[in-house]
Amino acid sequence: MSTIRTGADTAPKSGFWASGHWPTLVAAFLYFDLAFMVWVVLGPLAPTIAQELGLSPAQKGLMVAVPTLAGALLRVVNGLLVDRIGPKRAGAISQAIVIAGLFTAWLSGIDSFAGTLALGVVLGFAGASFAIALPLASRWYPPEHQGKAMGLAGMGNSGTVLAALFAPTLAKLFGWTAVLGLACIPLTIVFVLYLFMAKDAPNAPAPKRLVDYFQPLKSADAWWLMGFYSVTFGGFVGLAASLPIYFTDQFGLTPVVAGYCTAACVFTGSLVRPLGGALADRVGGVRALMIVFVVAALALAGVPQAAALPAAMGLFLIAMLALGVGNGSVFQLVPQRFSAEIGIMTGLVGMAGGVGGFYLASSLGFAKQWTGSFAPGFYIFAGLAVVALAALMFVKGQWRATWGAAEGVRI
Repeated sequence: MSTIRTGADTAPKSGFWASGHWPTLVAAFLYFDLAFMVWVVLGPLAPTIAQELGLSPAQKGLMVAVPTLAGALLRVVNGLLVDRIGPKRAGAISQAIVIAGLFTAWLSGIDSFAGTLALGVVLGFAGASFAIALPLASRWYPPEHQGKAMGLAGMGNSGTVLAALFAPTLAKLFGWTAVLGLACIPLTIVFVLYLFMAKDAPNAPAPKRLVDYFQPLKSADAWWLMGFYSVTFGGFVGLAASLPIYFTDQFGLTPVVAGYCTAACVFTGSLVRPLGGALADRVGGVRALMIVFVVAALALAGVPQAAALPAAMGLFLIAMLALGVGNGSVFQLVPQRFSAEIGIMTGLVGMAGGVGGFYLASSLGFAKQWTGSFAPGFYIFAGLAVVALAALMFVKGQWRATWGAAEGVRI
């Protein structure tokens, strides 16, 4: 069993800001924030792209889901790179790929559904930033501050708000492919800041054989954590990508207004992620997650009954609040159990979250095309939250009696 054993374990506990390296934490946040902005950019642009290319509901759902799936798979690759070459270097490589890909897409243009899918694969490198930014920040902080460190770095998922706010308006003014080129400007600025501010922590584990990185998968705990994150983060990113389509199709909103509504929902979920980590530090990640799954299931199951926009918005806000807290709570638990494998575990757990997001985004599109309603997609995902709650109740006693007790950290 892997547990946290760093120099911070025997050192006197100190305040959060004094215990780590704040320039790296800021750099991790900025990198994550801008990467997430472009990762989900096809969601806010989807109504415009679909109209221009004549896409079906299923094609729209698949288009916004492909970056999520690509990002999920690439998170494992990035998790390996973090442990092999260090998070700073891995992050620099990933950012360069994304900037080059977007610039090329802007220059060449995209005029087919296949082209949007290819772009989605490139954007997956931005989504895979998760497996780099979080270990980059986490390795600087002791166990008692892991929830806050991971939560603040993870709050970079607020970049989805920027995409929802600005992408539809810029597309209306300049065309949707121009948005891809314009995104390269802030990405390049953050890339330069990252190179100067980020620093690898001195307590990084020594590189291992490739096969050894997947040893955590032999533990049931790894699979449980992956499953829980597939619901919390999967729900968050799946909704972030799909809400512009939902609002335009269900309530007839313009792409710009749908972007504003999406931004409000996504901002809510992003804002509470660090609060979720801090809450988990205080009351335990298990207890926080139990509340999260109940609230998320009820809110998502209620969405199909919402006949008016205000009611639907209210339910989405509640769901995003719960899912944001859940994201922070899961990553309060991960470093407590798998500190020596935090790089690959961040990649594996993040991959599971991306797979959950791919499922939700694509299933909503297929549900709309096959049944004429988004309702089945919401009902099934709400059911998955209930399953996750039952699983958490099953394992919580064992966790608290074994690795939780061993670390002396509330889980």
